[in-house]
Amino acid sequence: MFFYTRYPSSNVLKTFFPDVKFNRCITSQLIKWFSNFREFYYIQMEKFARQAIVDGVNDVKDMSVSRDSELFRALNMHYNKANDFQVPERFLEVAEVTLQEFFNAISTAKDSDPSWKKAIYKVICKLDSDVPDEFKSSTCL
Repeated sequence: MFFYTRYPSSNVLKTFFPDVKFNRCITSQLIKWFSNFREFYYIQMEKFARQAIVDGVNDVKDMSVSRDSELFRALNMHYNKANDFQVPERFLEVAEVTLQEFFNAISTAKDSDPSWKKAIYKVICKLDSDVPDEFKSSTCL
């Protein structure tokens, strides 16, 4: 699901986990898991953006994410260890936008502000896609 939505609502979670008996605690736990998923994602983005700057990258246009990139491999290994799912192209696009947002913020010293990442989060949350219906199936994994 994370390949499609980084910020699922509780209603989306309930739709895609029909076998779970939801209560406040379970809903809260699922939301926390997605928060942890996002944290790993953003840590990787910041790490790769900072490394690119150290490596001498000066133009945001040189920041890309492809299926053969080290960043993609790190994310895919974390979210899709068994390679059960084909990662959608849209995720690569969102990852690239995220990486570029981090690169721009760091290269313009916006990271000196304690809340510098909030602007990035606002951009990325708008890039969520609908989760395909096949994830609702009880035969999905």
